[in-house]
Amino acid sequence: MPSTLNLRAALFGLAWLPLAASVAMAGPLDKPECIAPAKPGGGFDLTCKMAQTMLSVNQLSSSPLRVTYMPGGIGAVAYNAVVAQRPGEPNTIVAFSGGSLLNLAQGKFGRYTVDDVRWLAALGADYGAVIVKKDSPFQSLKDVVAALQKDPTKVVFGAGGTVGSQDWMKAALTARAAGVNPRAMRFVAFEGGGEAVTALQGGHIQVYSGDAAEASQQISAGTPIRVLAVFAEQRLPGAMSKVPTAKEQGYDITWPIIRGFYMGPKVSDADFKAWEGAFRKAMAQPAYATLREERGLFPLTLTGPELDAYVKRQTQQYAELAAELGLLVRK
Repeated sequence: MPSTLNLRAALFGLAWLPLAASVAMAGPLDKPECIAPAKPGGGFDLTCKMAQTMLSVNQLSSSPLRVTYMPGGIGAVAYNAVVAQRPGEPNTIVAFSGGSLLNLAQGKFGRYTVDDVRWLAALGADYGAVIVKKDSPFQSLKDVVAALQKDPTKVVFGAGGTVGSQDWMKAALTARAAGVNPRAMRFVAFEGGGEAVTALQGGHIQVYSGDAAEASQQISAGTPIRVLAVFAEQRLPGAMSKVPTAKEQGYDITWPIIRGFYMGPKVSDADFKAWEGAFRKAMAQPAYATLREERGLFPLTLTGPELDAYVKRQTQQYAELAAELGLLVRK
């Protein structure tokens, strides 16, 4: 065994090694590629590189997973390219997120729909969060809701993305919980979470509708922010375990942010199942939990038919929510 693999095995745990002889090297996992539908850095890149680590450490492919970048439309450019131009490639997987599904639900991927690819595997999830600066007068989600009810123009939300984006949706759900028309709330769009946190520190916005994992990493780095609520069904593990859910505070708001992969629509069943089996085996290893936590994700592992059902259910819910909030949804 090459020394580089020995080093990786030592880093991520010997539990990975029993898989080494269980999967043949030839076939769909030969010279694999993962398309990240964005520029380097960020969630799509993180998702592809998680798969890269899993395949390499487990020796599940004959060569390292190659990560390529295809930015545009939170996944729209890559989706169209794979469906129209590369539908049957057996060694190509594409990263997707909850933002991809939200755009699909609103018809922002052009003529293609959620039914036009094969949904492969989910590696984990993040969750929406309500974030304020450390010395904010808001001590709970109820405080934010009360302030919105008193005067929605006095509470300025900020986050990455424009109207209809994931972060806007999280702010809109908070406003709706207060009985405020989301169109009446004040929302400042930024290029990304870093800019939003800077604006929060400077007092230019009062509430950041961000993500739990990102907030946790910011807090660990010493950024003076607090998380008032997470949009999960139940409390999250680890550093976020002391943060109450929105539901605990009386507001039925959940916002999971899934991260995973799909393949082209004409990939054969045999090739698809080879990938599905590789991910299922890798995610079953005890060391995978450590890898997932290091990447700031929370447990959510689905493959094949289970993921397909989840994606289609979630996309339908997004479409219904978008319509309720007055956003254009393609029929």
